[in-house]
Amino acid sequence: MRFTHFFYGLLWGITVAGAQLWAAAPTQPVTLWPGSAPGDGAPKETERDLTKPGEGLVAGRGVIRLGNVWSPTLTVYKPSPKQDTGASVLVCPGGGYHILALDLEGTEVCQWLNSIGVTGVLLKYRVPSREGREKHAAALQDAQRALGLMRQNADSWGLDPRRMGVLGFSAGGHLAAALSNNYDTRSYPPVDTADQKSCRPDFTILVYPAYLTQPDKADAVAPELPISTNTPPTWTVITQDDPVRVENALGYLSALQRNKVPVEFHLFPKGGHGYGLRRTEVPVTRWTDSAAEWLQQTVLRKR
Repeated sequence: MRFTHFFYGLLWGITVAGAQLWAAAPTQPVTLWPGSAPGDGAPKETERDLTKPGEGLVAGRGVIRLGNVWSPTLTVYKPSPKQDTGASVLVCPGGGYHILALDLEGTEVCQWLNSIGVTGVLLKYRVPSREGREKHAAALQDAQRALGLMRQNADSWGLDPRRMGVLGFSAGGHLAAALSNNYDTRSYPPVDTADQKSCRPDFTILVYPAYLTQPDKADAVAPELPISTNTPPTWTVITQDDPVRVENALGYLSALQRNKVPVEFHLFPKGGHGYGLRRTEVPVTRWTDSAAEWLQQTVLRKR
């Protein structure tokens, strides 16, 4: 088993290394807010990796668990000019709205997106959730602001403003769903012209998403996710043994279906939670193959 994990980890490492060969270096992080973020004052703690020694290896490798984020940023990862399709994806790492799995569900995802000709825009949103506010409130402000900035800077960043999606893992999946259903009005006072741009994603990818339903109410969709016929086309993957409960995703799927939102849903029996896109012998860890095909059919061919 150890050799198998090593083999798949090595294989994925080679894949990521190959992506890095043709991906341009990321931009310098772009600060989201001109000053303190809405509702925040001066930082109360120092931003740092909160991973403890030996904690939670994934496919035999460590994970950056970034905490105490008070200055949210965007970092743009561009594919090679020959591969660049113009499409882009706002990447939202997970971490229970407490930390951000910054490499596992962030930088590595941007490198994969680059390998299929898509710009990855890594969102370092505020964590932990702010006391006295809904768990996702500060993060949603950051995500809305981020997509507005992407459209505001589309020309200079080489992005197609009509093909901007969002991809999230776990709590980041909830954030991606919240952004996909809360776009008519900003959840903060507008700052500048970037906040006049649409913050509706053109498509959504949810990987083992959390918090989508209310388990104490027969898995009704969470109230902060007002799904409508204008919710973006959605691709989702989860496993039956995921501790966030597969019903969490199934309830959301049912609401998408009722509203006739185009959706592709992948359910695997095993895999648990938090595997990112690091490949092992478990079939669900090859979800990127299906997601890439979906993107090719629904997004990348549309110019």
